[in-house]
Amino acid sequence: MSVVQKSVCVYCGSRDGLRESYAQAAEQTGAMLAKRNWRLVYGAGDVGLMGRVARSCQAAGGKTFGVIPDHLMKWEVGKRDLDTFVVTETMHERKKVMLMNADAVVMLPGGGGSLDEFFEALTWRQLGLHSKPIFLLNTDGYWDLLKQMMNQIVSEGFAGENILGFVTEVSDVQSLEEALAKALAA
Repeated sequence: MSVVQKSVCVYCGSRDGLRESYAQAAEQTGAMLAKRNWRLVYGAGDVGLMGRVARSCQAAGGKTFGVIPDHLMKWEVGKRDLDTFVVTETMHERKKVMLMNADAVVMLPGGGGSLDEFFEALTWRQLGLHSKPIFLLNTDGYWDLLKQMMNQIVSEGFAGENILGFVTEVSDVQSLEEALAKALAA
């Protein structure tokens, strides 16, 4: 009987950001996924942190599943050498295909697009559309304001406290690996 390979969806920036630690975390994440034989599911770009995660996963022998909307093929430099390369019509389709093909979600530093992906995954979890674990890699405190905002949403009565339990914060890739291993073993 063969074991089904687990897949981890990674949301992150199509830019590198200003700190070298962001690039390092992206590269370490890609290599870690390959080492653990977890398939990378991501936005299929070959730029910024997205490209770093994918290239490091591939360099370490990992499997990759990329999803990109047609209108971003040039902007995000669609990475066509992935094991699976899916082109969608819309951003919404991209997010759905990514989430439905993953067993867990990881959020690295990123911008508006990453936040859009994160909040859709969180909202779908809140609505009971999935029960996948969501991890926030808070490299150098990058997501501290996001955590503060989520706490404010709860304290102001716009969501129940349960949403805070849907997101697990980790500070480094080693902690991420341990948390993913525990979650994916269940």
